[in-house]
Amino acid sequence: MIGRGKKQLVDGEYLKEIERARRDLRALISTKQCAPSMLRLAWHDAGTYDEKTKTGGPNGSIRNEEEMEHRANRGLKTAVALCEEIKAKHPKITYADLYQLAGVVAVEVTGGPTIDFVPGRVDSTESPEEGRLPNADFGAEHLREVFNRMGFTDKDIVALSGGHTLGVAHKEISGYEGFWTKDPMKFDNSYYVELLRGERRGLLKLPTDKALVDDPRFRRYVELYAKDEYAFFRDYAESHKKLSELGFNPPLPWKKIVSKAALGVIVSVTVIILYELNKNE
Repeated sequence: MIGRGKKQLVDGEYLKEIERARRDLRALISTKQCAPSMLRLAWHDAGTYDEKTKTGGPNGSIRNEEEMEHRANRGLKTAVALCEEIKAKHPKITYADLYQLAGVVAVEVTGGPTIDFVPGRVDSTESPEEGRLPNADFGAEHLREVFNRMGFTDKDIVALSGGHTLGVAHKEISGYEGFWTKDPMKFDNSYYVELLRGERRGLLKLPTDKALVDDPRFRRYVELYAKDEYAFFRDYAESHKKLSELGFNPPLPWKKIVSKAALGVIVSVTVIILYELNKNE
């Protein structure tokens, strides 16, 4: 489950605190050049979700020593420590919200799409068993098994894989070494462009990367995103939001805020339509 106990209160003050933390994260990520690590932290905290058992997910549990020692989480202690700097300034914000907000900001400050962020996640001290995150040594069948467990489609799988446009693989962490793209600090569609170019000296292709090209159902999205960055940004933002909200139901106050905003839009549109109709009579 996302968390246990009371739901996080999302009131006006909490929303202000989220925006303050967002600004501090922008500055931190830009200064430390740590966008790839922050994106990986958000992904790994959320990517343990199991749709059937409703366990795991973006609940801040990755900070637990037990979970941090999972093989797939090697190298993330630095990102967790950097987030502690933000947490110290904004103690009201849950770790679960902080880690997901860090991932959203990491994409935005490196030129990626704006991702809708809804706060209110509750922290958990319970960690899922090891082995829920993808293993780069395997192919298409493994990717579908892991992502389908979370409730994702083939399109989600390929879109989220585009996050590899950021960052570098380190041998001591993953067993692989190298860059996926020529500019690992720029969020764009070059990951897919490089996949379709085939083997290229100096650029990394993991078994899971190659699976996206070899599997026909995956490849059609790779080809789409390679030629249409707008389509990639649109689908990535949608899939990332979905990832960041696995098992999460926004608290009631937030739903009311959204509902009021939507109602306001409907009323405004209705007034405009009626005005135009009366004007033309």
